[in-house]
Amino acid sequence: MGNRQFIIPIFIPHKGCPNDCVFCNQRKITGQSSAYDYKKIDKEISTALSTINLNKNPIVEIAFYGGSFTAINSKSQEALLSIAKKYIDQYQLQGIRISTRPDYINEAILNRLKKYGVRIIELGVQSLNEDVLEASNRGHKRDIVYKSAQLIKDYGFTLGIQLMIGLPGDNGEKSIDTVKSVIDLQPDISRIYPTLIIKDTTLEEMYNQGLYQPLSLDEAVELSKKMYHLLFTNNIQVIRIGLQPTKNILEGEDVVAGPFHSSFRSLVMSSYIYDLIVKAIGDFSGDTVAFELNNKDISYLVGDRKSNKIKIIEKYSLKKFKIETNSEIERGKIIVKIENNIKEIRFS
Repeated sequence: MGNRQFIIPIFIPHKGCPNDCVFCNQRKITGQSSAYDYKKIDKEISTALSTINLNKNPIVEIAFYGGSFTAINSKSQEALLSIAKKYIDQYQLQGIRISTRPDYINEAILNRLKKYGVRIIELGVQSLNEDVLEASNRGHKRDIVYKSAQLIKDYGFTLGIQLMIGLPGDNGEKSIDTVKSVIDLQPDISRIYPTLIIKDTTLEEMYNQGLYQPLSLDEAVELSKKMYHLLFTNNIQVIRIGLQPTKNILEGEDVVAGPFHSSFRSLVMSSYIYDLIVKAIGDFSGDTVAFELNNKDISYLVGDRKSNKIKIIEKYSLKKFKIETNSEIERGKIIVKIENNIKEIRFS
């Protein structure tokens, strides 16, 4: 079993972006105002580290989320990175991760990031369809994504790609085409976010004027599942599906409309697992199907409100739906036992 991984998230204000994308109100997404408080950030890191048992050699990273990190002025970048690097050096942590825009990557920026111990750079790509980029007011063309991604890899950073579905002008076919192009880039990690309509954004205005219609929750789950399958089967780790739920988002104060669910990833993974199970079982006809898996994956197997369990029992007229837990089985693997036939499925 590998060492536990901890990410210390530091949400920085939305500063530096040259334009506002139609879907973006970063203050509401991160819950942050517009000023940097370096002392507070220092304390956040110190407090987080005090809760981690460093004697067990965990994997610990400091992550700057929110806004576009490399688009803020270089002085602020260095101030933030200096705080993080102090703890990286003192406690021999694994490194720093940042997220930024594709059009704010160049050799000078990468040299600075390398100097301060940045290890992972995630690009907010969202889409690689030119029409969708324009309709979303992204402010750059798709070719800059390819150039920046390659430069990041050339410098030896871990490359992450963030994608959004349901943007203005987008559809399932365009999103799948974007994923196929992302696979050609061969990033190490990726994220999938459904577009939500946040208050005080251009997208809210478009929605109120009838110019934009968000995906339904079912549509978002189905499309995310297809995208996940393509990324997963091409050895690209999907580290998040769905927006991180802040207090305001959970309480419905900031989201006007859109496919939000506090356990969106679970919905996607459960649906994906159901498809794999049906394929594994095939034309089986019998009384019992047993599943052996790590106990931490049971919720994915059973599904939201036991939806998978109910559908599988009904589909195959089962008398028994058995679950056997085994802590020795690695997460992401399920052993399906059908009479004397044993099959293995992997979902992560």
